Amino acid sequence: MDGGLVLIQLLNGIQLGVLLFLVAAGLTLVFGIMDFVNLAHGALYMVGAFFCATLTLYFGSFLLAIAIALPATFLVGYLTEILVVRHLYRRDHLDQVLATFGLILVFDTLVHMIWGPQGLSINLPQAVTGRVDLFGIAEFPVYRLLIIIAGLLVAVGLFLVITRTRVGMLVRAGASNPSMIGALGVNIRKLFRYVFAFGAMLAGFGGMIVAPITQARIGMGNDVLLIAFVVIIIGGIGSIRGAFIAALVVGLIDTMGRAFLDDIMAAFLSSTAAENAAPALSAMLVYILMAAILYFRPQGLFPPKVR
Repeated sequence: MDGGLVLIQLLNGIQLGVLLFLVAAGLTLVFGIMDFVNLAHGALYMVGAFFCATLTLYFGSFLLAIAIALPATFLVGYLTEILVVRHLYRRDHLDQVLATFGLILVFDTLVHMIWGPQGLSINLPQAVTGRVDLFGIAEFPVYRLLIIIAGLLVAVGLFLVITRTRVGMLVRAGASNPSMIGALGVNIRKLFRYVFAFGAMLAGFGGMIVAPITQARIGMGNDVLLIAFVVIIIGGIGSIRGAFIAALVVGLIDTMGRAFLDDIMAAFLSSTAAENAAPALSAMLVYILMAAILYFRPQGLFPPKVR
């Protein structure tokens, strides 16, 4: 097995992991604090990508586009919470699933009406379109490396906010016992609103930084949403640390499985059987892991502490 290929796929897995974390972090906060099942979270990932692509075309600057698209996506999440989500908190999960599935259709239709059925591409600055040498054994795209760095910086910043600030204390308390912080005088509705909008912004940021690779396209958040739910179940609903670790694990398992599982299976099966079975099995690996975690640790690997 080629060492350079292993290193490249390892970095690809970490890149996928940090993107999953950006989506899963907001999702786990919304689910953990608000007990709200938000299927429309992936649509906000898509909205962020379209905002960034449009602003990049308009201003000619990818960084400036991100700087403007972040608060714009926050505002979309804020308005979505006011107009729709806040009316669903006291409803059961089935009603929340149905309502937020309807929001997916609404967002997809609005994007279709505003931007049309075609995706939007983003041209990156020349400085980040090259490749970086990895110890003389492989080369890796500079922009993908920057995605990893940006995702890790967001993870560190979010961890510091959650663990070292008053806002983080309220968020952690909300994840552990939301009724108690409401009884202590915290405006729980305002907390919910800002957590929802912040989660939307995190998801939107994920869409923004992946758009130059995959394009901004209708429905792009639906696939990543499913894996994000797997991540928060493995990590523990309401846990940022759990979401981060689980996202990296899922990203590595998914990427390495797709890249090398056929070679591993070829050692035990015929080449034809390995090539036929490996793609299906690699797609199942993260779900097998989730099933095992649910069996042995139903609360996830790092559930928030309940007092």
